[in-house]
Amino acid sequence: MRLIGNIIWFLCGGVIGGLAWLLSGCLWCITIIGIPYGLQCFKFAKLAFWPFGKDIVYGGGSVSLIVNIIWLLVSGIWMAIGYAIIGTIFYITIIGIPFGKQFFKLAKLSLMPFGAEVVEVQ
Repeated sequence: MRLIGNIIWFLCGGVIGGLAWLLSGCLWCITIIGIPYGLQCFKFAKLAFWPFGKDIVYGGGSVSLIVNIIWLLVSGIWMAIGYAIIGTIFYITIIGIPFGKQFFKLAKLSLMPFGAEVVEVQ
C-alpha cells in the first residue's frame, strides 16, 4: 500500500511539494550563512516526494528553536500555508483523507524543520 500511495502522491501533488523544498534549498544555498538551511531543505525534499511509510520525529534544543524561528519568518510560513490549504481540500473527500494527512504532516514540518528527523515506519 505504501508503494501505491507514494506513486499516486507523486503524480497528484508530490512533485510540486518536492520541487518547493528543492527550490527553497537552492535559494538558501546562495549565501554561505544559508547553507545549513538549504541542506535541511534538500533532506526533506525526499520526504515531500515520497511521504508514505515515513514519520517525523521532532527533537532538538534551544539552537533548533532559534534557527526554526528564522526559518519560519523567511520561508516556512508560506510553505506551511500552502500545504495546509491543499490538505484541507483533500480532506473534503473520503478517498483524499490519507493524502490530506500527508499534507498536514508536511505543513507541520514546514513550520519547524530543524531538529526533525525522518524515520521509516515499521
